[in-house]
Amino acid sequence: MSAPIPAKPMEKPTEPWRQRLIRSLLYGRNVDRAAKARARVGLAMLAFASVYALIGGRLVMFAIGADAHGARRAAAQEVVATARPDIVDRNGAILATDVKAASLFGEPRRIIDKDEAIELLTATVPDLDEAEVRERLKTRKGFVWLKREVTPKQQQDIHKLGIPGIGFLRENKRVYPTGNEVAHLIGLVNIDNQGIAGLEKWLDNQGLADLHRAGFATDRLQKPIELSVDLRVEHALRDELLKAKDKFHAKAASGIVSNVKTGEIVAMVSLPDFDPNNPKEAHDPDRINRLTTGVYEMGSTFKAFTLAMALDSGKINLNSSWDARGNLHYGKFTIHDSHPLGRFINTKEVFTYSSNIGAARIALSQGVEAHKTFLAKMGQLTRLRTELPESAAPLIPRRWSELNTVTAAFGQGLSVAPLQAVMGINALVNGGYLIPPTFMKRSETEAAALAKRVIKQDTSDKMRYLMRLNAEIGTAKTADIKGYYVGGKTGTSEKVINGRYAKKRVLNSFTAVMPCDDPKYHILIMLDEPQAIPETKGFITSGWNAVPTGGKVIERIAPLLGVEPRFDLPPSDRLILAASRTTQ
Repeated sequence: MSAPIPAKPMEKPTEPWRQRLIRSLLYGRNVDRAAKARARVGLAMLAFASVYALIGGRLVMFAIGADAHGARRAAAQEVVATARPDIVDRNGAILATDVKAASLFGEPRRIIDKDEAIELLTATVPDLDEAEVRERLKTRKGFVWLKREVTPKQQQDIHKLGIPGIGFLRENKRVYPTGNEVAHLIGLVNIDNQGIAGLEKWLDNQGLADLHRAGFATDRLQKPIELSVDLRVEHALRDELLKAKDKFHAKAASGIVSNVKTGEIVAMVSLPDFDPNNPKEAHDPDRINRLTTGVYEMGSTFKAFTLAMALDSGKINLNSSWDARGNLHYGKFTIHDSHPLGRFINTKEVFTYSSNIGAARIALSQGVEAHKTFLAKMGQLTRLRTELPESAAPLIPRRWSELNTVTAAFGQGLSVAPLQAVMGINALVNGGYLIPPTFMKRSETEAAALAKRVIKQDTSDKMRYLMRLNAEIGTAKTADIKGYYVGGKTGTSEKVINGRYAKKRVLNSFTAVMPCDDPKYHILIMLDEPQAIPETKGFITSGWNAVPTGGKVIERIAPLLGVEPRFDLPPSDRLILAASRTTQ
């Protein structure tokens, strides 16, 4: 049997030469067309996937970020709360800072069903005013504010509604961690983070507002503003004033602590105050800053100026004699003393017994023009300008006669801002230099460049002696805190009610310096209309309320200010006058 003949493999059909030529030109030689086709299909799929991914990504970006971008573009035409620098005390404690807060906005042109949007928003946030929201969303504007500074929960609830054309813009909100503590000094801002009072307003006036308008204050990279205020001293002063206001049922209370060598204001309190985090409180007319905005007759505190004027002239000395045997009659007016001595008294007794008659006679001995010139030199007759925008001009007589000199000698008929009285008394005890007060940190070298000599060193020595003597034997005895060598002067001025002085409505002041042999700090305490209590035995004068309050303040703040106590110091005539060039 013969073997089978193997089958011949099928021969590929012969490809026409024309097709071979075209294939060679298109694909080259020895190319697998099937693999090439698969690669082309895969490439096409990848291209389509990339296009769709790009389109999808753009849609997601528009869905998430369109509102914010639109808001930023529109908000550029509106006032957006931009950043402000931190404000800190002299030790770096933060008094004012910015935090981020969300604000609700709408884009009326993008809202499809405005009635539904209004209904949902007002139901979710009950404090939204429906009429106001409707008025804003019914416009054709591209951007409108609906509510500034919404809470995180409100933001979350509104976000869940998913209303197109409703979004949030994060902006800066000013907060004050210390609340009421430095309210009148710091001031406050409006809803757009623009300063409207106090140092916040001063900051805008120094160029911050211009930076905002130019768009260069949109971050927190601004240098903090360092104040001269010590928050610890501020707290102690405010605490004691609150206690005194409550104890003596006073209408108001205020106080200042000043560095007599630099003019720095270390603490300033005016009660009642307000919380700058709650701006509505600031509109209460009873919450003004009585130390810069108010002007008052400072009472016997002004006797310090009267005596300094006369001593500096060289026409009198500490032992000059003055007739206080009876009341001083001047025209239809009668000048009397609260505690008449009925005899001649010397210059020292005029101060320690706070004699109105003695002060009037001393002023008259100098003359009207000399008196006016001296008070002007001490900065008491013109408006005091500081960093605080709020300041009041003194009330001075239109025509200054001898009677005006008589009354101004003991602090009546002339009203000044308490801060400018502090400036003048600083000059009486710091060696004779008038230094403009400041709320910014200032060195003694910087202060010396601004200082202006207004009285002689010898006169300043005598004034320090008189103030210390008043704490040793006079009306300031209850403020003589052992170890701090305190000196001071009291003032009780009757308030003018319906054109007449009211004996039962007084403004009390106590100005103190420590230590009197080399003063560093000046403390002013003021109580408005304190009432008599059993402890004061029916009296309402300064020595019974403002002076003991000042003593408590000194006792608390002296250690904070680094004033070390010194005991067993000699009396004022040996410690202070011994250092003076003359001992009259």
